[in-house]
Parts: sequence; C-alpha cells; structure tokens
Amino acid sequence: MEKYIVELTGQERKQLSELVSKGKAAARKITRARVLLQCDASPDGPTWTDKQISEAFGIHTNTIHSIRQRFVEQGLQAALEHKKQDCPSRRRIVDGEVEAHLIALRCSDPPEGTNRWTLRLLAGKLVELEIVPNISHETVRLALKKTH
Repeated sequence: MEKYIVELTGQERKQLSELVSKGKAAARKITRARVLLQCDASPDGPTWTDKQISEAFGIHTNTIHSIRQRFVEQGLQAALEHKKQDCPSRRRIVDGEVEAHLIALRCSDPPEGTNRWTLRLLAGKLVELEIVPNISHETVRLALKKTH
C-alpha cells in the first residue's frame, strides 16, 4: 500500500486543533481531524504510526490510509468531509415524476368505500397504475412529508 505523507502547515494545524478542542462538529469530522494531527510528519508533528492511531481512536488502518490519501490528493477540507458516493447504491424510487403522480393522486377523490387516502392505498394505486413497479407505504409517507 502506498504511503501518503501528511505535512500540515501551521495554519492547518491550528485549524484542526480548534476543531478538535471546540467539539462542535460531527464526531466523524473530529476523528478525522485527530487522525490528521497525529499523522503530521512536519517537524512539529507527533508522527504516530497508522497502527498507533488505529488503536488510539478505534478505527481501521484502511480508514487512516484513505484520510491520508484524500488529504494529500485533494486537500484539508476533502479529508475532513464525508465523501459523496460516485454512484449511489440504490436508485431513488420517488423522483420528480413519481412525486407529481403521488401528489395528484393524493389530491383526487379517495376510492369508493373509503373516506380518505391511506398510505397503503396510495402505494397500491401507484403500483396498480404502473407508475412504479413496487413501493412501500413508508416511502409514500416520506415523499408526502417532504412535500408537506
């Protein structure tokens, strides 16, 4: 595995130290800041090994390697932030078109024999009309909640 050398500038070290000491950021971001501070190979830095960092913070050495790599290749902010997926693992069921059908259906009269649309009725109708191949009532609930 290729070793990426982290050399923090004084400004970066100060920024990371403040982030860690304030503790007002996401836990994952603070942990990444701590990892970068301990990996610092500049003359002022502690230069811990990946194994020492792994044991101290309870994270895998592969995670430490990826933090180092992102810092060297993309900079400080990229190393601290959560990486967006290049390709989402699942396609969204409710896109703009399905959402429009759902809202139109919700605003229409409910089926005969019922007073109002339920989430299960809406989900069943979307499948019946072949707008989506399948959908759960919970997905319908979330979509309607989002549109209010």
